[in-house]
Amino acid sequence: MINIRKLESELWESADLLRAGSKLTSNQYCMPVLGLIFLRYAYSRFKLVETEILKNRPSRGGRILPIEASDFAAKSALYLPKEAQYEYLLNLPEDISVAGLKDKDDNDMKSLGEVVNNAMSLIEEQSEQLTGVLPNSYTDFSDEILSELLRIFNNSALDEVGGDVIGRIYEYFLNKFAKNIASDDGVFFTPKSLVKMIVNIIEPERGILLDPACGSGGMFIQSGDFVNAMGMNANCAMTFYGQEKVEYNAKLCLMNMAVHGLTGVIKSGDEANSFYHDAHNLNGCCDYVMANPPFNVDKVKSETCENAGRLPFGMPGINKSKEVGNANYLWISYFYSYLNEKGRAGFVMASSATDSQGKDKNIRERLVRTGHVDAMISVGNNFFYAKSLPCSLWFFDKGKADTIKDKVLFIDARNYYTVIDRTLNEWSDWQLKNMNAIVWLYRGEPEKYTALLDEYRRYLMHLAAELKADEICRIITPTTAFSDILAAFKEFETEQKQQAKFDMEHVARQDKKKQQAFWDERLADISAGMTVAKEAIWLYEKFGDGVYADVLGLCKVATISEIEEKGWSLTPGAYVGVAPVADDGVDFEERMAEIHRELLSLQAESNDLMDTISKNMKEMGL
Repeated sequence: MINIRKLESELWESADLLRAGSKLTSNQYCMPVLGLIFLRYAYSRFKLVETEILKNRPSRGGRILPIEASDFAAKSALYLPKEAQYEYLLNLPEDISVAGLKDKDDNDMKSLGEVVNNAMSLIEEQSEQLTGVLPNSYTDFSDEILSELLRIFNNSALDEVGGDVIGRIYEYFLNKFAKNIASDDGVFFTPKSLVKMIVNIIEPERGILLDPACGSGGMFIQSGDFVNAMGMNANCAMTFYGQEKVEYNAKLCLMNMAVHGLTGVIKSGDEANSFYHDAHNLNGCCDYVMANPPFNVDKVKSETCENAGRLPFGMPGINKSKEVGNANYLWISYFYSYLNEKGRAGFVMASSATDSQGKDKNIRERLVRTGHVDAMISVGNNFFYAKSLPCSLWFFDKGKADTIKDKVLFIDARNYYTVIDRTLNEWSDWQLKNMNAIVWLYRGEPEKYTALLDEYRRYLMHLAAELKADEICRIITPTTAFSDILAAFKEFETEQKQQAKFDMEHVARQDKKKQQAFWDERLADISAGMTVAKEAIWLYEKFGDGVYADVLGLCKVATISEIEEKGWSLTPGAYVGVAPVADDGVDFEERMAEIHRELLSLQAESNDLMDTISKNMKEMGL
């Protein structure tokens, strides 16, 4: 069983050490490294399909017919010439200059960087989607560093069928690079938990999906995973279209899609500036629209926007320079306009857009009156690498059920998240499922909620079985309270900590490190089980066996009339209220008096210390 988290970390640490040695910036290093991950993926897929082709390969005169590019095309796979195969690159001599190698144009190659550049060019010739996309800057690396990078990514774990592991590695590296690049230009990366939330609520099944600000393609990847998880083929069920003004980001997107086995049409450059162009002519045609557009963009030419259309609710405010001073409502209008009569949209937007005034408010009123605003979710700080500002998730549904046509679900999730580090928060997979469950109940789908409760129990039962925690396994039934399961895990944790202490005191010195690693992993698994049980308790305490109810401080279903009373605000906090704070039993006035006394004491100590220092300095003649 692959420990994917450990593999991700080890590969990144190895590659990042080389980045430091290469003296290249993260921005310069990002694309070439991701290109090597792609190269490794392409070779894994090539060998897998090659094996399939050879199973039933005809022969003539006792010789098996040679494999051709057309054989791979018939299986929707990428053919790799020998010079573009990863194994070929790994086995090249140390000194390329004496190997007598020629590139595809018959030019001499003197360095490993030239050989890898040639491999990328050969792959591009096999795929129209990848033409001009793959990196060609490998001569910026020394042969030593490039050879080591090739070795790092030659890990057998990356050969897992389907490319799932390599896809995760690619996203992990993209994520890590985003952190490093964020201070310069990290706009291409949308945090995975936000993307998953959008996809989970939109629930794409089949049809056209457009991301008019597609960045590195996270919306496509998660949508593909969602569709595939339902037992369908994403490339058959979905058609992916993207627009991305920055060509660098569009290349990342196409590589990301290729690594995940997805195909799509991505346009970049000036023609893909979504403010001025509907590059794919999809207005009114999309089943799904998902996006994380740049927030609060100014100086957008109003006349060009108006001529481009897609403004069903009119133009936002225009300044004296005939420019849109804040483009948030341009984006919001576009997303709505792209949808067909049953389409759904989900997107990230600056929190300020939920109650901005002027022309924005007029647009928002007209939007709400359509009955197509489905849900609004407030997101807390520190979900992005580049910015710590809070944001909101907006959801439209032109095919809403009649029972909720005049209603909007508001969720305030600003205090619901998992802390990753001092500057970064995210939603765990279980937290994502919990918020998704609120949406299901609002939509009248309690069976999905019930299935989630069953999933919690199955997970906890499976974990308990793996841990050989027989007592926990014994108590888990379809009706066992999650609080009882949590209590059983806590008791088991106490027992295991005692056992760990005993083992570490009696283990031989040479086995100490191995034993410590065993217990660290085991106790981490127990802790993870307790965390999952707590999330199950969080959900069940609010919604019981599956009946939606407004929860103070968390969620509320508001009617259009109620929204009108709030001045057409779409800020969740304006509707859900504030959850009651549990009394901690501390007398405020008494505690403040204690703090004041402590402060006076510290000030007195500080004064005494300064007097002593001053006296000593005088004695030294200073």
